[in-house]
Amino acid sequence: MVLNHIYSRPTEKGGVEYFWPSEVENVLDSDGRVTHAVLIASKDELPAGTHINYEGVGTMSKSKNNGVDPQVLIEKFGADTARLYTMFTAPPEATLEWNDDAVDGSFRFLRRVWSFAFQHQSGLLSFASANQSLNVTNLSEQAKPLRFEIHSVLRQAIFDYDRMQYNTVVSAAMKMLNTLENAKLSAQAQDGAVLFECFSILLRILYPVCPHIGYELWESMGFSKIFGDLLDAPWPQVDPVALARDEVEMVLQVNGKLRGSIKVSSNAKREEIEAIAAQSEAFKNLSKGAIPKKIIVVPGRLVNIVL
Repeated sequence: MVLNHIYSRPTEKGGVEYFWPSEVENVLDSDGRVTHAVLIASKDELPAGTHINYEGVGTMSKSKNNGVDPQVLIEKFGADTARLYTMFTAPPEATLEWNDDAVDGSFRFLRRVWSFAFQHQSGLLSFASANQSLNVTNLSEQAKPLRFEIHSVLRQAIFDYDRMQYNTVVSAAMKMLNTLENAKLSAQAQDGAVLFECFSILLRILYPVCPHIGYELWESMGFSKIFGDLLDAPWPQVDPVALARDEVEMVLQVNGKLRGSIKVSSNAKREEIEAIAAQSEAFKNLSKGAIPKKIIVVPGRLVNIVL
């Protein structure tokens, strides 16, 4: 169910006249709540500034002039933005309150996807033309965390698609784009291979939501040369190798209070973790030479040193 704001005023004949949200401007109280609205421009015999009642939000209805014409939205932003907004704002079973600003946000996200693609087009096309393969055993220190983040988010996105939680699928796509934009990759061939793989995952995750931009970028960036047409391309699969980490970061607590973090080998034994925590600068600065009474280790999560 899609909701939108309702504005009205009584007529001289005892009826009710409704106004489009675009025709009025809200008047807010000191707490930022809408008390009423006023006409932005004159309409019929009503001058600009006429007091208009605010009835809150309700189901979109032609009779109440609070609907949104999809064609107007499509002509302004494109069909993909309309699809992305409706899927991202709320789960399918929940109500959705229409928000023009949020529509702009969906459009800006797709524009970022487009910009990222063409910023890296030459590298992506070069990799596609060379028909190289990704060697996951010989990755740079920059590429490893990128693959880890993308495949971690991919795992969640696949789970959300299975349960039809499309709003969190879109959220996953946004996380992927943020990760790609922040990645510090080198000009090495293997870094290019990782970028090619990771961006292809983003486009395939986004394709059911935004098929037009997905198809255009898939073709323009050379992915069809490797995977075939996007409609028939294999669905991305989580690579367990990408999720395997040489090191893990664990929260460091002293007497139950957060004092920082430590990095340990993913295969480190309890004794090794305890020793690294006890030798950390954060603990040394707090303990002032005191010997720990007890060290509690929660594997893969935290270390708590008790003084």
